[in-house]
Amino acid sequence: MTQTQDWWVYRGTGTPHDGILRLPPAPPWRAFRHDGAGLLDSPSLPDHDAVQRHLGRAGQGAAYQAGEREIHLVNLALHLRRPLLLTGRPGTGKSTLAYAVAHELKLGPVLRWPITSRSTLKDGLYEYDAVGRLYDAGLRNTALGAQGVRGSQPPPPPDIGKYLWLGPLGTALLPWRRPRVLLIDEIDKSDMDFPNDLLNVLEEGEFVIPELARLGRESQHVTTADRVEAEIRGGEVACAEFPLVVLTSNEEREFPMAFLRRCVRLEIGTPNHEQLARIVAAHLGTTSADSAEARSALIAEFLTRQRELGALANDQLLNALLMAERGLWGGETGRALLRDDLLRPLDKG
Repeated sequence: MTQTQDWWVYRGTGTPHDGILRLPPAPPWRAFRHDGAGLLDSPSLPDHDAVQRHLGRAGQGAAYQAGEREIHLVNLALHLRRPLLLTGRPGTGKSTLAYAVAHELKLGPVLRWPITSRSTLKDGLYEYDAVGRLYDAGLRNTALGAQGVRGSQPPPPPDIGKYLWLGPLGTALLPWRRPRVLLIDEIDKSDMDFPNDLLNVLEEGEFVIPELARLGRESQHVTTADRVEAEIRGGEVACAEFPLVVLTSNEEREFPMAFLRRCVRLEIGTPNHEQLARIVAAHLGTTSADSAEARSALIAEFLTRQRELGALANDQLLNALLMAERGLWGGETGRALLRDDLLRPLDKG
């Protein structure tokens, strides 16, 4: 049993609480310039589907079994207002930690940004559909002409805010009352320059949208990644509370030192038998004594194959257990299918 520390905000219990309100002020070098006016409340409805998919339908947040080191480093990231870089093999629950923290600290739906080799910083900040705005303006002018409306000046184009929406990073940097959780998933798939491109935004906690800044101090309503409206004045987006930024990496590349020194780094290891049993129970529920014995045996088989043969992911174990409990564990043919196909190491051809 992990003993709770006084300085912990996130406790790793999976039980929602308001501990985030006890988070001390940011250190001077991580304090941001937002004046605290017009703070936004996180979307009121939790992201049930995502929470249940990542944390299990039974127990939800309790499905993620955070160890003491994981809890320590999550809290360091919260106190220091620094990104948390999670490294480890695929399938070890790196992205699930972001959902567990958001669930327990009641920080609203996780803002997820899956990274590919084509991802750019602007993708995460905002998108602007200039062509759509011009097209709609042309349609309106055509309609007015068809109605015989004449004037010395053409009508102004439609409000720009209707054609601009914030990405996950841009949404996370809005002035939320409670910090949002931003999951930047599989950053090691990005272009080589991408981590350095992130540095300034993550360091400053703000950015400017040029298309809105050209309008002066005029405010515009834009759509967020949560599909809600937010008001932006002068084209500036600045956070009041730095988001908990969780970056995941499958250890497929190295990162620049300038990027690493700004992160709190945590390597996620392989869960042990007890942790896996609790994860399985959260996703598949409890079972009879006979089935529990078979479940324990298959978990042991999974750990043995993982240790001796290579990389296996937690979701492979869940798939195998689901099929075992549907009858495949009862015969040699079924057991062979579980071992050779569902528990086939990811790094083997």
